[in-house]
Amino acid sequence: MADNFLTKEGYQKLQDELDFLRTVKRQEVADRLHEAMEGGELIENAEYEAAKNEQAFVEGRIQELDLLLATAKIIEDIGKKKNDIVHLGSTVTIKEGNFEAETFTIVGAAEANPREGKISNESPIGKAILNHKVGDSVKVETPGGAHNVKILKIG
Repeated sequence: MADNFLTKEGYQKLQDELDFLRTVKRQEVADRLHEAMEGGELIENAEYEAAKNEQAFVEGRIQELDLLLATAKIIEDIGKKKNDIVHLGSTVTIKEGNFEAETFTIVGAAEANPREGKISNESPIGKAILNHKVGDSVKVETPGGAHNVKILKIG
């Protein structure tokens, strides 16, 4: 099994989701199932089928989160690490050619969300720039071909 790296915030976010699923969502699904069963014939009851599918999804997600949180490795506080090289938890600004500079944070795969500026340490860019420093030009191998990026800032 691959390492599951999470920031403290990411860990808490997943823990909150797990708590919500166990308390609120499970009860909502149970209520839906109960209401659907009161409708009589279950064989052709679409609401019952939808509730059963949702129940399976919720229980699967609970198991997934349980395992993820049980095996998670918390990324240490950024302040305790030097900002001279890129590591998990680093906020990095890079520039590719004439494109605008981009800033993002390197996180574990479970927490990655490019829209929020969080990329995985297992992504092509994340993997390529780990352990490099400001000023380094790094070759990034992507499905679309190789690119060179320059590390401008590590925070």
